Amino acid sequence: MRSVRARAAIGATLVVAVALVAAGLAVLSVLRTNLIDQADLQAEVAAREVAGQLALDTAYADLDLDDEEDHPVQVTDEEGRVVFVSQGLRAVSGTASTGVSPVPSASAGATPSPGDDDDDGDDDGGGDSARPARGEVSSDDPDVSDGTATVDGKQADYRFAAVEATTPAGLTLTVHAGAPLAAEQEAVNTVRGAMLTGLPLLLAVVAGVTWLVTRRALRPVEGIRREMAAITASEDLARRVPEPGSRDEIAALARTTNETLTALEASVERQRRFVADASHELRSPIASLRTQLEVAEAHPELLDLPGAVADTVRLQVLAADLLLLARLDAGEKPGAARLEVGALVREEVSQRTGDRIPVTVEVAEDAAYEVNGSRGQLVRVIGNLLDNAQRHAGHRITVQVAADGSGVRVEVRDDGAGVPEDERERIFERFVRLDDARSRDDGGAGLGLAIARDVAVRHGGTLTVHRAPEGGAAFRLWLPRAA
Repeated sequence: MRSVRARAAIGATLVVAVALVAAGLAVLSVLRTNLIDQADLQAEVAAREVAGQLALDTAYADLDLDDEEDHPVQVTDEEGRVVFVSQGLRAVSGTASTGVSPVPSASAGATPSPGDDDDDGDDDGGGDSARPARGEVSSDDPDVSDGTATVDGKQADYRFAAVEATTPAGLTLTVHAGAPLAAEQEAVNTVRGAMLTGLPLLLAVVAGVTWLVTRRALRPVEGIRREMAAITASEDLARRVPEPGSRDEIAALARTTNETLTALEASVERQRRFVADASHELRSPIASLRTQLEVAEAHPELLDLPGAVADTVRLQVLAADLLLLARLDAGEKPGAARLEVGALVREEVSQRTGDRIPVTVEVAEDAAYEVNGSRGQLVRVIGNLLDNAQRHAGHRITVQVAADGSGVRVEVRDDGAGVPEDERERIFERFVRLDDARSRDDGGAGLGLAIARDVAVRHGGTLTVHRAPEGGAAFRLWLPRAA
């Protein structure tokens, strides 16, 4: 039962079994109803033929009875006494007659019935219904009932139809004619037997076909499972699971699995590259600081204290950047504080007293540009963009804050050399520095723009670079406006 194939086969078999049983019962019911209706029609025809003869004052001995063995006839008077029975009829039930033998004076040539009549049918010889006129047969629908009759010593089940007729003398008689149910019972039994015989075979076929089809359909899943187990054991994320040629859900599963493996491989590779680059960036200032300390230990007069402090600050900044990147990669969500971007930009620019080039801020005085987010992270983004502009600008840096659709745009422009179009996405990768920014003293570690974009994305915004009107680079930070 733990197997999907077994559960599918059992489920399909049960569903088909229930459906077939319900359909079989319905077929048997319809078949039985149709056959009984045919028997009722035969009994009514036989009863009306005899009733018509009696309405014409035909003597009992002269009644023309067709197929008496298949259609036994019994006639009763107004008091329910038997006045005539067909030849060979010995016992009858279901006709509601009160007598057991015909009246001697009225049944010449007829054989009295020695059997007992059951009083379990409808009262066809009397009642409140209007009787037919003299010499006529009742036009009402006949009363039909189940019963048994013994003809020539053989007892069988019948359907009896009761039809009233009035003789020219004014005597109202009720004719009970029967139609055998043997054919109906035989047909129903035959169909029931065929169903009981074929049902197990059909269910076995359904179970087998479902098992084979499910097995064939799930075969690619087993291949995917084996390959995933091999990838887990080998830790080789470059491998991919086989993709079946079909266009079903399993093929979609294989494609999604391979896409996940591709993303996982890229993430692991990115992490490895990050660790390697971080180690490389940390090694230089640490080695420089160690060298200065060793020289100072041997020759105190040669100690380069400003250089040691610069290396220490560089280590501190790099460690803070790496820690922030680690938090961002871990999925740290920004805060939900309500911040006014214009005030945030003015505050950050006012604190940068040691910048090489003064920064011009363009913000409308009467406008409020509010966003939701982390104050510390957004200040870091603005600071990183200004650091980048200070590093590349010639004589002018401008920060503009304005509304942009449903958000707020912060644009940092400079008049430097700008960013080549084919490099405008690569500069946002970690530890990437363009050729003219390779100096570790001037170019930094290549993490500022990567951190800025990651923070912008975490806040539901974007960070892109374009060509500024001044000829340099224009970094556009877009953030969704606070509700």
